Amino acid sequence: MRSNLTELPPDLPIPIDDGLTDHLVGLELPAIELKSTERKSLNIWQELQKPSVLFIYPRAGSPLEPNMNPHAWDQIPGARGCTPHSCGYRDLKADFDLKGVSLFGLSVQSPAVQDEFAERNLITFPILSDYQYKLTDSLNLPTFDFEGTRLIKRMALYIVGAKIVKVFYPVFPPNKNAADVLAWLQAQERL
Repeated sequence: MRSNLTELPPDLPIPIDDGLTDHLVGLELPAIELKSTERKSLNIWQELQKPSVLFIYPRAGSPLEPNMNPHAWDQIPGARGCTPHSCGYRDLKADFDLKGVSLFGLSVQSPAVQDEFAERNLITFPILSDYQYKLTDSLNLPTFDFEGTRLIKRMALYIVGAKIVKVFYPVFPPNKNAADVLAWLQAQERL
């Protein structure tokens, strides 16, 4: 695993829009419980009634998981950048708070890995673990396989009243996604 997961290499392949999220706008979230870094399970249907951003990433680097082939990971369009993606939202949390928008992160990594990741990176909003693929399968989120593990493709969902209003997909570069979502929210205020 690389020593600096917060930096992105300049030559990462850019993901293309494969249409695999086109069905999401207008869908209502299921009333399922997901474990969170708040040391409890959250019912996502209840928690995401208020305006929220649920940003989804494939797999953050963690000392709790085995090392993966970094070169192979970097060659998958949109895979690299989970730490910068999450830290981008962390750094702009106050701006989202001012707009009354809650933040949630999500991947299929275990609750223990999510806890370690959130603590190490000072993430102060819930990171949800979909390690049982409840949300992934319910919403038919796009996935890919890497070294025998099924991972969710990177995206961000703007949700109001537990319904998906806007999908940001593909996300590239991941470290700019939070600012892109914030700019979109500001543009909506001017409409």
